[in-house]
Amino acid sequence: MKVKSLMCIVFIMGLTLLAIPIFSASIELVYVEGGIFIRGNDNQFAREKPAHQVTLNSFYIGKYPITQKQWISIMEDNPSGFQGHNSPVEGVNWYQAVEFCNKLSELEGLTPVYTINKSRQDTNNISNNDDLKWIVTANWNANGYRLPTEAEWEFAAKGGNESSNYLYSGSNNINQVAWYKDNSTMGASPVGKKNHNELGIYDMSGNVWEWCWDWFGQYSGYSVTNPRGPDKGSRAVLRGGSWYYYDTYSRITSRYRINRDYANYYNGFRLVRNAD
Repeated sequence: MKVKSLMCIVFIMGLTLLAIPIFSASIELVYVEGGIFIRGNDNQFAREKPAHQVTLNSFYIGKYPITQKQWISIMEDNPSGFQGHNSPVEGVNWYQAVEFCNKLSELEGLTPVYTINKSRQDTNNISNNDDLKWIVTANWNANGYRLPTEAEWEFAAKGGNESSNYLYSGSNNINQVAWYKDNSTMGASPVGKKNHNELGIYDMSGNVWEWCWDWFGQYSGYSVTNPRGPDKGSRAVLRGGSWYYYDTYSRITSRYRINRDYANYYNGFRLVRNAD
């Protein structure tokens, strides 16, 4: 597990006198050792089929979804409908999430993963409803923050190589690990209040849906290595379910999709960094 922060170090006559925090995002990351797993579920909805083998490199993923306090420290606003510093930020679309990734990377002196071009529309975005269609490309070798790929998200939610093959992230009993329609107060809850999964990661089932990098598409069924989704699409992938949805959507293999420019009070995100 890592805690990321940026400090301004003051030197006088060769002595370190003071360390002044420039900001306080304090992103805690959990190491996910690379491995091989079966993604998808042949016994559920068609969009989860066919189950297939995926091989992933190691990576770091957020211990929690990005909170409102962390969002405010970087973006200086709060779009959330259910406000609370330790609750997940929501009301953010996919584009805002990748902008957050880049800004945090720059503040920490890391190489941003994303190049964002707002002046032209992305021809790979075939949605009829996305009013932005910014061109966003990724440098997968950069050491900055990014959204998880759909495969990385599912592997981490399963517990990586420590997986017990639970239905939800950390348990077969949804009430132990998730805020969803039947037990929420019809709003997002502070992060980390339910049990963690096998890797010590919280809230991967329920609370808020989480944006992934990938365009949504049907699985091919072939074995793949470090998949990043289709080259084009109309909607982005969301994972994990939320406080507003029923238990079936909080299953680890459940998939959802929505336009990249759509923001509502049950969508949030968490961060990933390469392990190299």
